[in-house]
Amino acid sequence: MKRILTILSFILFVSVKVSAQNSPPNVIIILMDDMGYGDIEPYGMTGVATPNFNELCAESTRFTQFNVGQPVCTASRASLLTGAYPNRIGMAGVLLPGDKRALNPKEETLASILKKNGYETAMLGKWHLGNKAPYLPIHYGFDSFYGIPYSQDIWPIDHDSTRVQDQKDIRYDWPAVPVYNGDTQVDSIITMEEQSKFTPLLTQKAVSFIKKKHDKPFFLYLAHPFPHVPLAPSKQFKGKSGMGLFGDVIMELDWSLGEIMNALNAKNLSKNTILIVTSDNGPWLNYGDNAGSAGGFREGKSTSFDGGTRVPFMVRWPGKVKAADVNSHLITSMDILPTIAAATGAKLPKNRIDGKNFLPLWEGKTKEGPRNLYYYYYDGNTLRAIRYKHWKLVFAHTSNSYKELHGINGYPGKIVKVQEPMALYDLAHDPGERYDVQKLYPEIVKQLEKFAETAREDLGDGLQHIKGKNTRPAAVIQ
Repeated sequence: MKRILTILSFILFVSVKVSAQNSPPNVIIILMDDMGYGDIEPYGMTGVATPNFNELCAESTRFTQFNVGQPVCTASRASLLTGAYPNRIGMAGVLLPGDKRALNPKEETLASILKKNGYETAMLGKWHLGNKAPYLPIHYGFDSFYGIPYSQDIWPIDHDSTRVQDQKDIRYDWPAVPVYNGDTQVDSIITMEEQSKFTPLLTQKAVSFIKKKHDKPFFLYLAHPFPHVPLAPSKQFKGKSGMGLFGDVIMELDWSLGEIMNALNAKNLSKNTILIVTSDNGPWLNYGDNAGSAGGFREGKSTSFDGGTRVPFMVRWPGKVKAADVNSHLITSMDILPTIAAATGAKLPKNRIDGKNFLPLWEGKTKEGPRNLYYYYYDGNTLRAIRYKHWKLVFAHTSNSYKELHGINGYPGKIVKVQEPMALYDLAHDPGERYDVQKLYPEIVKQLEKFAETAREDLGDGLQHIKGKNTRPAAVIQ
């Protein structure tokens, strides 16, 4: 009898072990808001210690050439969740309270394809793809949602924390920031003290979600509202960094990451969890000491130079993705969906997407990435630049620029409009996009212009008044 029990115990142990090895991985995506390339130590931050980001870096692959779909909130988030260029699905730009656009419910998201594959799905934080029901996350594949519909600076409060008095100011009629649980508004935020609760509350809810008993794999999308302005660290971190509010917020986000990694370890979930940390776009530089760093790249948020589109991107998946590694292959936010689909066995969306499957590269089965081409769209559907391998061709366009004096103490500096000429940059030798080499490489210019013509036919181009053949409309809120 004892021998039989021993054999049965061994069979049970083996079966559980095999089952664990064969179970689909959990997926956690932590998305920062306006975190620039140089805002954490693994990417060059100086002055603020980020020990948990450093630990994640030591356990993950750190990508140095990760670019977002567009250098602004709504568009970037649309690309991450759908795997498509934002302008392909009518989601360019940024949504404000009175906006009648929303992500079309016909678009399949990363949450919806994982849910169809048996995943429990949850979102916490900033959505920014639709301002009210039925255009909130629970209608796009998420089983639950707690957070805000758009950025926390979209409220009637001025930079001095008092109510906006100028009736001509667009912010005058904006409501307090609504907080939703599912489709139900459960709170509203109107003071900086209330904003300071965002990071600890969202972290607490994320940890609680991880620690609860899961009978199936899960997908957690945590979209932090910070370090987007206005900056509001909690009392635990305010004044602790020695680098003002921005440093305090970075410290708190680092703490939040540590809490999530600790929760995974406590439940023995780390090995079977894909953990991704990234940002939606580069820093809003005109806020000066309340903004981050583009890490030496040119310009920042709302521009098509790399300071606006290139952000941190780290992937941890123990035993699958190489630890303490650096990868310089071109990768974009559109590529997350098809790569996660491949890793989890989920089916790709039926509609056309633009992402590439990077799983073989992540797992070290190939040394070549599947992407060498990337379109820099902005201003709705304007093709401002195109990248092929290490070459970047910028087309003549009007751009925002942060060349004027930056702001201080929460007040913004002036954003100016400049006319950018056509230029070719060799990012391998000139990552700051300072030296135009088009006269030296006319054949490269010609090659990239052919790629651009393909992009214009497919997606369109506002600069040349071309409507793309393969775009899909956003939803229209009635």
